[in-house]
Amino acid sequence: MPELPEVEVSRMGITPHVVGQTVTQVTVRNPSLRWPVPAELQLLQGQTIRGVSRRAKYLLLETDAGFAIIHLGMSGSLRILPADVPPAKHDHVDVVLASGEMLRYNDPRRFGAWLWQEHDSEHPVLSKLGPEPLSEGFNTAYVIDKAKGKRTVIKQFIMDNQVVVGVGNIYANESLFSAGIHPQAPAGSLSPERLHLLVDEIKSVLQKAITQGGTTLKDFKQSDGKPGYFAQELQVYGKAGKPCPRCGQLLNEVKIGQRATVYCSECQRL
Repeated sequence: MPELPEVEVSRMGITPHVVGQTVTQVTVRNPSLRWPVPAELQLLQGQTIRGVSRRAKYLLLETDAGFAIIHLGMSGSLRILPADVPPAKHDHVDVVLASGEMLRYNDPRRFGAWLWQEHDSEHPVLSKLGPEPLSEGFNTAYVIDKAKGKRTVIKQFIMDNQVVVGVGNIYANESLFSAGIHPQAPAGSLSPERLHLLVDEIKSVLQKAITQGGTTLKDFKQSDGKPGYFAQELQVYGKAGKPCPRCGQLLNEVKIGQRATVYCSECQRL
């Protein structure tokens, strides 16, 4: 599943191709994605794309008429292709540009979404999101305040989009390992010093993943078709039963919130 770094890499990949371009055609082949594709998406036609931004794992195409909101879901991807390339299976949405290129959305599982937002409103999917993890708003003081008195385990806490957006399962595993924090430690039990270290490691792990082009596991490829390379840097995710890269003890795996959680019982303490 594309996580925040993969979505950010997609944003960076498509931006040079779409910003400043006028949309000449919008084709929706399958309107039944995670939510029905709204008819308002056709408002893109004739509009110039002013910018591409990201909020959590949503991409926003900005025009004078409003914003197209894109979520890649479990298996979605965006590609820049010549406008005359025939659609393949699971190619659900095309945004054709005056340049002769198009932005094509492919999604085998159809868990992604294309939505629409007017300029004077905020779409419900964006309205309750916490701060961006790489922003100044996500800092030690903020996390200490949010964690105060919380018995929620720290892994679920940092994966809560109302606390901070975009820290998905892969990067939660990696950040907790780097910070030496057991994933089942109650959020409210951690000292300010340990929370400070965790904030730093979340930022570091996500930035490294963005720099390396995202993590390719099953479905994600960048907009130019090249895979991400951060998978080569993973220390614990997907490595249960293998030696810890620090101490050599075999890594453990538990389910937290129905998600696979890998940790070292020696290096990560409660």
